[in-house]
Amino acid sequence: MSYALRRLPLPVPNRRDLVALPLVLALFFIVSHAGREMSVPYQLGQSIPISLSPWALPADGLFTVLRMLAALALSLVFTLVYAWLAAHNRYAGRVLVPVLDVLQSVPILGYLSITVTGFMALFPGSLVGVQLAVIFAVFTSQAWNMTFSLYQSLQTVPRDLQEAATLYRLNAWQRFWKLELPFAMPGLLWNTMMSMSGGWFFVVAAEAITVSGHEVKVPGIGSYIAQAIASRDLAAIGLAIGAMMVIILLYDNLLFRPIVAWADKFKLEMTASSDAPRSAVLDFLRRTRMLRQLVAVPQALWNLSVRLGPRAQPRAAAPERAWRRGDAVFFGAVLVFAVWALLRLARLLPQDFGWPLVAHVMWLGLITGLKVFVLVGLAALIWVPVGVWVGLRPRLAAAVQPLAQFLAAFPANLLFPLVVVAIVHWHLDVDVWTAPLMILGSMWYVLFSVVGAASSIPNDMREAAHNLGLRGWLLWKRLYLPGVFPGFVTGAITASGGAWNASIVAEVVSWGHRDLVATGLGAFISQATAEGRGADIALGVGVMSLYVIVVNRLVWHRLYQLAARRVHLD
Repeated sequence: MSYALRRLPLPVPNRRDLVALPLVLALFFIVSHAGREMSVPYQLGQSIPISLSPWALPADGLFTVLRMLAALALSLVFTLVYAWLAAHNRYAGRVLVPVLDVLQSVPILGYLSITVTGFMALFPGSLVGVQLAVIFAVFTSQAWNMTFSLYQSLQTVPRDLQEAATLYRLNAWQRFWKLELPFAMPGLLWNTMMSMSGGWFFVVAAEAITVSGHEVKVPGIGSYIAQAIASRDLAAIGLAIGAMMVIILLYDNLLFRPIVAWADKFKLEMTASSDAPRSAVLDFLRRTRMLRQLVAVPQALWNLSVRLGPRAQPRAAAPERAWRRGDAVFFGAVLVFAVWALLRLARLLPQDFGWPLVAHVMWLGLITGLKVFVLVGLAALIWVPVGVWVGLRPRLAAAVQPLAQFLAAFPANLLFPLVVVAIVHWHLDVDVWTAPLMILGSMWYVLFSVVGAASSIPNDMREAAHNLGLRGWLLWKRLYLPGVFPGFVTGAITASGGAWNASIVAEVVSWGHRDLVATGLGAFISQATAEGRGADIALGVGVMSLYVIVVNRLVWHRLYQLAARRVHLD
């Protein structure tokens, strides 16, 4: 038993424990009850009634939040493992980073019916399979952004901190938990909040889907909104949006705001800021006695596991010839796999599948890519200054935080009817005025990433810039832009991927019997999906993935390398 554990006093509850402990027990009871309700017997084709009563919203909101939190926990585990491998193994990084580029742009909802069937086969006769499929869909909307954020932070750890870790001979496990993850914590936290908000769009789409000709709905805010849209009940839609706002305020105050205040200690600065973020919930928990002692036991065990372990031994760098041989073997294996995959794909294509169609789809991809490039550029011009202004003011960030989460969580498809009516009424250009729908749900990635990067700028650097008389553009050029540049790259790469993904629903909008189709790759994939043209779907998704990989490798990842080499605070 460690010395830290032996010194723990016997937990004696105080007045705050008498409030906190019953609330914790009530929370466990509510979660367990909701878990039982989410695993009721179910058969494909069975109809689950969705009530539009306002009294059904609390239970529906609880079900949705539990699914989103389960997906968030899974995303966090995925992020820690995937980003660490991609950042620390040169061969793994050359595979994992391009794969991540594809995963965050491929329209996963198009394959949701397949995952539902697979999960239902694992849990026959139970609603658990459908619940897991919904959680998987939300996971696909959360994990990529968080992974890119952590990967970017691992690539830009200041050199002096790396040298200090080497001098203390920290092994890989200790280096990650004592240096790399604390350094990445501010940016990762804000991107986690963005991922939680971005998951709302997928929840709305995934809680009510069609599988094998059968409509499958699970109780939740998403299925409530889907039922309200089908019934054209505007009052129910308004109630659902109000419930979303209440839920976001609750988990912001009970979860994210305490974590933001706790993570402020990881900022790299010599002087403490007088404007540090505060949380009434965190202050209350810190003043409890019994609850703190109960938490201290696993915390002490975890600290012990990090503290133990062999010291890292200095290793000589591998000879350049050995690196070249390894690179040749690696790229040879990748080339063989690519040729094999192309041959397999060619066998699956129909006989009448010709190059003119491929050229047409490539042209449509260029049109959609131009839209994405312009939209991400406009989002950067607007949200980078706003993100810096908010991130440098913790109290303002705390006030803006729930509003930004609500705006990021607002399902953009609820605006489609308004867009259709406006375009038809004023005879507007469909290609121009449907384009903003592609960025409505993903432009917030830029804002959240920049806010996280700006909030991690050390306070002593800001004071030094003030003492040196830096003002205006010179202050931005020397401090703010280098400080937020890595975070901006993370936000831009995830925003562009989200815009590519959103083009599938944004380039084909409808309301009632009125359908508007824009020119682009997203509209091609959407129409091919509606008509069941499997080869065209595969071609469209393949071309989209190709464009995303090329743009990311030629633009965004070069900016990553620039941030790692030159444009960051050391």
